[in-house]
Amino acid sequence: MPSETSVIGWLLTSDPAIRWQVLRDLLDAPEPVWSAERQKVEREGWGAKLLSFQDADGQWAGGSFLPRDFTREEWQATGQPWTATNFSLTQLREFGLDPRSESARRTVALIGANCRWDEGGQPFWEGEVEECINGRTVGDGAYFGVDVSAIVERLLGERQSDGGWNCERANGSLRSSFHTTINVLEGLLEYERATGGTEQSREARRSGEDYLLARHLMWRLSTGEPVDEKFMQFLHPNRWRFDVLRGLDYFRASSLLTGAAPDVRLKEAIRYLRSRRLQDGRWPLDWRVSGRTWFVMDDGEGEPSRWVTLRALRVLKWWDSRQTEHAAA
Repeated sequence: MPSETSVIGWLLTSDPAIRWQVLRDLLDAPEPVWSAERQKVEREGWGAKLLSFQDADGQWAGGSFLPRDFTREEWQATGQPWTATNFSLTQLREFGLDPRSESARRTVALIGANCRWDEGGQPFWEGEVEECINGRTVGDGAYFGVDVSAIVERLLGERQSDGGWNCERANGSLRSSFHTTINVLEGLLEYERATGGTEQSREARRSGEDYLLARHLMWRLSTGEPVDEKFMQFLHPNRWRFDVLRGLDYFRASSLLTGAAPDVRLKEAIRYLRSRRLQDGRWPLDWRVSGRTWFVMDDGEGEPSRWVTLRALRVLKWWDSRQTEHAAA
């Protein structure tokens, strides 16, 4: 297998959105170094490209969750679209657009003034009714400096009895969903990072984590069989979908924020992640979702993916370093 140095070199030939995270998460570069690279997200590459598609009123594609011109017929023919404001904001957060940048501040203000949810006409930063959407809105709002505490309070009251969340709760679902739970957990983690959270939000985050951990990120609690074969296949962008790598990357971020040791129930998922590494040291993009997008950021299904490889390497770096610390203690 080629050296990790060569894989990291390959990652560094990519977009600023990836390069700054490689510098911070894999190379432990000093903050001035990775921060300078991060500033390029606003001006170069994918970040600048996505910002260039923004409407004059601050939205993307003229809508909050769906493009203004989108039809149900298109959904049936080509799949869910990913170009409207909700998913574009989440993508900018993943790119690492600096919340203090002019573009970010302008976007937050314009969306607050002009964007309303398709579902009920609510102001964007007040959230809507679906937990999966509200989880991402909490994450985006907290990251970009918006007070989203009212949406957090709503989410806290919508937990299922098993500890997680399900956007089908309003339709009678009594069980949590991996998909909805990871969206809410990521939002609550970003809220905690930005504000410290509340006793209630921290407890809710722990209960959502326990829901996933009890199932080792992969298995049905009732039978021990895989919950969904798609969870074992890596994609990017994930949009609202869960997979094992997304779960592991969340737990890494949670551990780094709180200082908690990695949970032993992640071992099987870590073992699976290692097993998926290609002979050349990279990880493949197994699939990507259909539907309208602004642009593509990978070389196609089955090909090595910089996004998947970045996330996999930083998960393993975190896990291995914490195991070493534990053994030395």
